[in-house]
Amino acid sequence: MRNSKITGPLSRLPASRLAAAGAISLAMLFAAMTAASANEGGAKETFIPAQEPVPVTHEPGSATGLPVPRFVSLKSDRANLRRGPGTDYPVDWVFVRRRMPLEIIAETSRWRKVRDVDGDVGWIWHSMLDGRRTALFLAEKDGAPVPILDEPIPGAAIVAYADTDVLASLKSCAGAWCRVETQGYEGYVPRTRLWGVYPDEDFD
Repeated sequence: MRNSKITGPLSRLPASRLAAAGAISLAMLFAAMTAASANEGGAKETFIPAQEPVPVTHEPGSATGLPVPRFVSLKSDRANLRRGPGTDYPVDWVFVRRRMPLEIIAETSRWRKVRDVDGDVGWIWHSMLDGRRTALFLAEKDGAPVPILDEPIPGAAIVAYADTDVLASLKSCAGAWCRVETQGYEGYVPRTRLWGVYPDEDFD
């Protein structure tokens, strides 16, 4: 039986493009951005490398007492990423993908400084974030999709394949493996093929 292949949608848009677009739909804007990127010599590569197992030191946050850094997810399908912790600061990006993972790296009483999968950093209003854990699949350099296995062992049966940037719910992580669910498929993936979980973080 042929395994299913799962693909993912767009996660964010530049604020400047949204302002200029006016009433143009996000679908039309994405098509225009894709065409423009194809015509520009310096187009950004879409490959996202698997994360290296670097130990992370967590400290209590100054506002919440929760560990910093920590991963969270986006509660809304539209949220502004600003240059500073306040509405007077300009918006650099607009996130348009509900439940995408973000990493909190600093906090104030109302604002959270976050980093996304591309490494871009900015400030977001605290109520736009949720403690539910999600992750994005990370492809290898050759672009091969990530196999989702039915058991947490190498060589287990493949449930489905997921392209890079596909969003998944994190069910649990232990040792080298995480249990995930995406678009009706559930199984196990090596944590090095996910962005949204730390190398030494176990939970269920």
